Amino acid sequence: MISKDSLLKLSIKIKSLAIEHGFQQARISDLNTSDYFSNYQSWIDDGYNGDMGYLARNLDLRKDPSQLHLGSCRVISLSYNYLPKDAKFSEVLSNPDLANISRYALGRDYHKLMRNKLKKLAETIKTHCQQLDYRVLVDSAPLLETCFAEKSGLGWKGKHTLLINKQAGSWFFLGEILINIELPTDEATDNLCGECNSCINLCPTGAIIAPYKLDARKCISYLTIENQGPIPIEYRDLIGNRIYGCDDCQLACPWNRQAYLTEESDFKPRHQLDSSRLIDLFNWSEDEFNQRLAGNPIRRIGFQLWQRNIAVGLGNSSYSKQAIEALERRKTTASDLVIEHIDWAIIKLNKQKIKASLTSAKTTKLIRTVNKMLPRDA
Repeated sequence: MISKDSLLKLSIKIKSLAIEHGFQQARISDLNTSDYFSNYQSWIDDGYNGDMGYLARNLDLRKDPSQLHLGSCRVISLSYNYLPKDAKFSEVLSNPDLANISRYALGRDYHKLMRNKLKKLAETIKTHCQQLDYRVLVDSAPLLETCFAEKSGLGWKGKHTLLINKQAGSWFFLGEILINIELPTDEATDNLCGECNSCINLCPTGAIIAPYKLDARKCISYLTIENQGPIPIEYRDLIGNRIYGCDDCQLACPWNRQAYLTEESDFKPRHQLDSSRLIDLFNWSEDEFNQRLAGNPIRRIGFQLWQRNIAVGLGNSSYSKQAIEALERRKTTASDLVIEHIDWAIIKLNKQKIKASLTSAKTTKLIRTVNKMLPRDA
């Protein structure tokens, strides 16, 4: 039996070790999911998870995470920042010819990196407490991670459903360590969203259907990553140049104005993914896709969905003969799914050309009419 004083000292030591291992914060909670699970169950029942069937499986484990690792009675929730200093948000979003990729996916896949760090941290903790038995998790089990992060005071659940930290904003990953030691738990923090609805108002597709409720079926991250079929036509214009995920709700959040930045080199953009032209990425071969995106989270959606997403982006880009030619050329090798989106993009671009041509003709006619009406010496 470990004394309360020793448990308190161990808790303090763990938080110190977490910082030494590169994490920004570490907090501790029990395994009680209570109201969190009820809300999650309602969300599933309403079908807001879309085609993400895995979210509706293993509900017993989500309700009682002690079953994920027998003997566990506490969760250590940890945050790891991923926003680099030179993030290029505004210039990419405002340029329809550039590919807008969610910030977390521009560098190395965080899962392996964080899992290794969590294991090293857990082993270090074990040197201070031999009785420790643990399991590390990074999106690798049916765990309601936001529940425990919020319960422990690592942050509060924002209206966009992401966790927000008063000092760090929301640009961070979460990782967990299930342990069998009854450490003292930390207190939750206040929800500081207040009357702010910026994330709701600025969501491109209206996916945040109410405060703290997201309909994933409308979310651009879902549509471009989890969705395996066609992107619904009603959302294609709204997607703009976002070809993998969407950060708009985080960009809208005032708590991110002073978010902590990361020094982690693995999270820096690779292959100019933060400033690439849509047409250049669309012209990649499948081999180039697999080689250049090795170790990157984008690779998991596969070449076909990558092409599908970029085709939509090109349809929303500026008209160019080069874009039309690239789309037509890809039709000779693309799947039916991709061809559907290519055809949509070609029609969209051609409409844009016709509209521009008509606008130009009307402007020319107007100028001629005005010139005729002006005095000769005007």
